Amino acid sequence: MRSSIIVFGILFLFGINVFAQRTPAPEQSQAILITGATAHLGNGQVIANSLLAFEKGKITMIGEASSLKVDASKNYQTIDATGKHIYPGFIAPGTTLGLTEIDAVRSTRDMREVGLLNPNIRSIIAYNTDSKITPTVRSNGVLLAEITPEGGRIPGQSTVVQLDAWNWEDAAIATDNGIHLNWPRSFKRQRRWSTPGTIAENDQYSEQVRVIEDFFAEAKAYANGTNPNPLNLKFEASKGLFDGSKKLFIHAQGVKELTAAVLFAQEQGITPVLVGAQDAWRIIPFLKEHQAEIILNGVHNLPSREEEDIDQPYKTAATLHAAGIPFCFYLTGSWEQRNLPFQAGHSVGYGLPYEAAVAALSGSTAKILGIDASTGTLEMGKDATLFISAGDALDMRTCKLEHAFINGRKIDLGNKQKDLDRKFRAKYEAKK
Repeated sequence: MRSSIIVFGILFLFGINVFAQRTPAPEQSQAILITGATAHLGNGQVIANSLLAFEKGKITMIGEASSLKVDASKNYQTIDATGKHIYPGFIAPGTTLGLTEIDAVRSTRDMREVGLLNPNIRSIIAYNTDSKITPTVRSNGVLLAEITPEGGRIPGQSTVVQLDAWNWEDAAIATDNGIHLNWPRSFKRQRRWSTPGTIAENDQYSEQVRVIEDFFAEAKAYANGTNPNPLNLKFEASKGLFDGSKKLFIHAQGVKELTAAVLFAQEQGITPVLVGAQDAWRIIPFLKEHQAEIILNGVHNLPSREEEDIDQPYKTAATLHAAGIPFCFYLTGSWEQRNLPFQAGHSVGYGLPYEAAVAALSGSTAKILGIDASTGTLEMGKDATLFISAGDALDMRTCKLEHAFINGRKIDLGNKQKDLDRKFRAKYEAKK
């Protein structure tokens, strides 16, 4: 009898958890017309009084309302967005969203594999579409994400997903788009019993770089060969780096690491994407010369050196933009992605043009990730992945999503946090 009660309790709790999940939206069944909004196109342009239409998941019309004629024969569902703002869905690169649920609970973390060199590991296989974190991220306009593994020197391959799906197969829109490489640090922090905060030269740096060089030399030789026997899964996964079908994302922060990483990639015939790149502002001419792309992290940070300006992390995005270096914004972790738009908003306050900030969350991100042919900007023929905000989506005070669409499907903007807010507001209002 006792065991039956326990089983029933487990099933009951499981049932509550399942039914608490937001149901993925059905396919778009009716053409939608949005009028009157300020449209931020994601490519640096803005339309003050816009008219936007989409059908079957694709944008069919976008422009100034006064210059466009609506087809009266179409049975549009019309949304009056006068005084509001339309944005392309924001994209979160380099995130572990869906790979970890509770950082402090080991059994909910599935973003790393055993071993040092794992280019064959595919993050998409572990991606959890039922994560309760995902709806909280969508509520701030992040509708796409690059799901990225962590750990080791080469943690594996990332995949770009849309954030409203039944399973990982439905979610994936750019499967195994790139391989990630954690470049060794040239310094290391002293052990706990040393002076707190002190650092020392990494005496293993050269050897760690040599491991990378040896692996890539073997992988390149393997890629240039024919009919390998036996197959090597690690080298098979790396082939795309040398034929251009996959991008190489190199995670590095300091000047020495960034410079070494770019020169290493050049030797391999690869144009890298630098992830993190805290010191990118220090080597602008070098980055321009080598046509590097940046996924910038750490806007909401203190400077890394005492002699730097206290607001240097806030200014770096504006510096990259002024130099014409392609970049986008990035936050580590999973739940943190809900704050991604506000990284861009903070940079606006320190010199980054507003529309450039929007592009660094959408169009520029899509281009860096290699998905710009179908998404990232509000253009005819592209995916209708967009949202309407009552106010400025880069300002946490006014970012209030009223509608959001992924491939034309109107998604549920509810989440667990909103549910709890309503619950306890009702509780204490009832006591008044």
